[in-house]
Amino acid sequence: MSLLQDLQNRSGNTCELCTATTNLKIYEVPPTSAGGVDGSLLACDTCIDQIENPSTTDSNHWRCLNDSMWSEHRAVQVVAWRLLSRLKAEGWPQDLLDMLYLDDDTLAFAKATNEGLDDSEKIIHRDVNGVILETGDSVVLVKDLKVKGSSMVAKQGTAVRNIRLDHENAEYIEGKVDGQQIVIITKYVKKS
Repeated sequence: MSLLQDLQNRSGNTCELCTATTNLKIYEVPPTSAGGVDGSLLACDTCIDQIENPSTTDSNHWRCLNDSMWSEHRAVQVVAWRLLSRLKAEGWPQDLLDMLYLDDDTLAFAKATNEGLDDSEKIIHRDVNGVILETGDSVVLVKDLKVKGSSMVAKQGTAVRNIRLDHENAEYIEGKVDGQQIVIITKYVKKS
């Protein structure tokens, strides 16, 4: 069975957030390396657009989280927590957040994107020129780097696409160089 079929079966072929029945797609909950049923959910275009573009968020659309936050599926719980955290200034989302219980691992997963933190609490990753880096950006190495634990040397000018941020340390990002996932120090890259 495919991932889409598994998610359709799990959700009854409805959006796992707002219960819409049209334009359903797989949404991989970031940051995830494996995805799969545990790291994904089935969501409609409206929900996905508002999740990925916070400026388009319609708080009334998310009143549906009153029901979906109780899902038994981790991916749905994580997205519900993130959206409620994003909207907590509205008042009603804070009440729901106060009721929502997530185990320690699920809460760590939910907080991994810094959703819901004040700007002063967020870890900001910057390249060698001070430009802010985001998950999914492409960067270029500004000097040759020896990769610890291997004989590989990542050459200056190497492009690293689809980076992931380390949410505990502002100096570390992750990316693939020559097919190998490595940790790179931000002062050795520039955003491309």
